[in-house]
Amino acid sequence: MRNARWLSLYLGLCTALLLPPAWSKAPEAPGTRTETGTLEGAPWRLDMPAHWNGELVMYAHGFEPIGTPRPDPWPGNAWTEALTQAGYAVAQSGYSSQGWAVTDAIADLERLRAQFVAQHPDTRHSWIIGFSMGGAVAIGTLERLPQHYSGGVSMCGANLPGDVLAAEMLTSLVAFEYFFPDAKGLPEGGLISPAAAAMPQGETYDAITAAFESNPVAAATLSRRLELKPGELAGTISLHTLVFQELVKRSGGVPVSNQQTVYSGFGDDTAFNAGVRRISADPEAAAELARELAMTGALQRPLVLQYNLDDPSVTPRFEPVYPALARKAGAASQLAQLPPVGSGHCQFTPQQVLDAVAMQSAAARATPAGSTGEAQRP
Repeated sequence: MRNARWLSLYLGLCTALLLPPAWSKAPEAPGTRTETGTLEGAPWRLDMPAHWNGELVMYAHGFEPIGTPRPDPWPGNAWTEALTQAGYAVAQSGYSSQGWAVTDAIADLERLRAQFVAQHPDTRHSWIIGFSMGGAVAIGTLERLPQHYSGGVSMCGANLPGDVLAAEMLTSLVAFEYFFPDAKGLPEGGLISPAAAAMPQGETYDAITAAFESNPVAAATLSRRLELKPGELAGTISLHTLVFQELVKRSGGVPVSNQQTVYSGFGDDTAFNAGVRRISADPEAAAELARELAMTGALQRPLVLQYNLDDPSVTPRFEPVYPALARKAGAASQLAQLPPVGSGHCQFTPQQVLDAVAMQSAAARATPAGSTGEAQRP
């Protein structure tokens, strides 16, 4: 059934936390102690190994669509066991709001980190690791709260400032509208309209799929430009609709403009630029997006990036964005990028996740005490 196909694609920017294998994977390391609770509306979980190495890993999960049912208590994830077996304490939190909740996530994780360090003042190093949207959470945390961390890792991360993220979502939606202006089953105002936000996502996916089936040539052009396989296109456009509408809601208006954008890669680019729908931003919404999803590249702590191959959600054109910001901010030396692995979105083995964290941890252990400037305080 189409809706079953839609479900797996719709969750493209979600991390494995939101998929059954991750929820069902509980830590198995002998002697691991698990605690759960809630802090200001955010459910949390801590897994503490019997032989703790003195280091804390804060785990930032990905995009959780509004209305997604949450288990109680908060579950472990697919990588907790590998980290605890290696001696790390692992703390993770659901966020106090669902959706593209980067700012809320940063605050929720900071409360949880502070609680842990207050209870364990001998914590030697704290790390943050984020997946998908959680990659943006990890980067935002390192940029805004560097004093509390020795470094971080972004895996399969949506490592984009708010304006770039919104522009990418808008590009997908207006391009779909250009190639499929008469798509049946969608609102007259298109996928960027408030009416689209109110549509059930299964219906949105089905209508987009039917449009692609009606014009395979146009669908192929859109697939090439968006760096997607044909079978991934409908799920990704559905997801981009969801994320764009979420950004509009959180910003209080359309936060991005394409009035001056010169598009390329859409076949006849002259015709495309002449005919594509042009959108103006609400200045207050644009300013709100810039504040909430700020990303400057001005790292004061080391950051490791790693992506997957053939990722339909974080495609290759996204990967250079944050390194360019770091170079511009004079912080390129703080950034390391590992070769891509796996295939799909957030498809890492537990060992690959552990290796990325251990790479940071080993570097910290080789650094003279006190030279990082890290302050482990609540």
